Amino acid sequence: MEPTKMAIIASESVIPTSAVNDTIIPRMGYTILAVIIGFFSVFGIILSMNVIVVTLKHRQLRQPLKFTLVNLAVADLGCATFGGLPTMVTNAMGYFSLGSVECVLEGFAVAFFVIAGLCSVAIIAVERCMVVCRPVGSVTFQTRHAVAGAVIAWVWSFLWNTPSLFGWGSYELEGVQTSCAPDWYSRNLANVSYIMCYFLLCFALPFSVIVISYTCLLWTLLRKGGSTARAETQVACMVVVMVMAFLLTWLPYAAFALSVILDPNLYIDPVIATVPMYLAKSSINYIIHLNKHAVPFLLCGRNPWAAEAESEDHNDIPDFSSSICESL
Repeated sequence: MEPTKMAIIASESVIPTSAVNDTIIPRMGYTILAVIIGFFSVFGIILSMNVIVVTLKHRQLRQPLKFTLVNLAVADLGCATFGGLPTMVTNAMGYFSLGSVECVLEGFAVAFFVIAGLCSVAIIAVERCMVVCRPVGSVTFQTRHAVAGAVIAWVWSFLWNTPSLFGWGSYELEGVQTSCAPDWYSRNLANVSYIMCYFLLCFALPFSVIVISYTCLLWTLLRKGGSTARAETQVACMVVVMVMAFLLTWLPYAAFALSVILDPNLYIDPVIATVPMYLAKSSINYIIHLNKHAVPFLLCGRNPWAAEAESEDHNDIPDFSSSICESL
């Protein structure tokens, strides 16, 4: 049997083919879940598209760091489009109606965009650490660095998600059985080895990079003191919010997956198991990166930091928000 067929057939045995699966939750429950995931997906798509279009349309925003944020927006757009919307449809129908092949494709697409997004967050953390802490001397973050970071994020995600299509790992329905994800339950040696590598290299590694980078960043700012007091407060708030958002969206899902890996006989209520998955697909991770320069563009010139902007140093970009919104 060909490896690709093995990955697909592994999902066929658990995919309903006809009626609403009301043995898990009532029909109304699926409708509520469809509304929730639909809201987050549509909101994520609109937000990501807005950021991408505005950044690419206006030359003054085409800066290296902004391109890295656009890369993150593309990843979130893909997750919401190929993960959120299909899940909304299957929840509305009350069962996974797309078939076994589509289950594999959905699981792969979501995992691919999600890991690319997490790697992008880690790259942004490294970039900030290198610019502020200067561990290798004076560093100027240029376009080639942004491009290299984006390529690394996508290649790394592709490298660790493709094996599931060829037999090393597989995809199964999860939670209330209306979406697909890597098979956390199988005790097959190949599957277990893949899941362990996947967990360590695609979640633990990016998160460690984020924590270490921002810890160094905060430590450096605290040592400077004086005129950097306000910057310290702003960066500290940004770090806390970013890390907490990362934990909120991914730690529950990672904890669920790790619990199942360590104890395959562990029973977790399907509804409870669905909550971490919805958090992971909600695309709120990118909202944290709408910094004080991006928000005015989305608010058409209404800059909530206008009072602060007058005293900012020359490292900040000028406020083009009013003229940009007039041209939209």
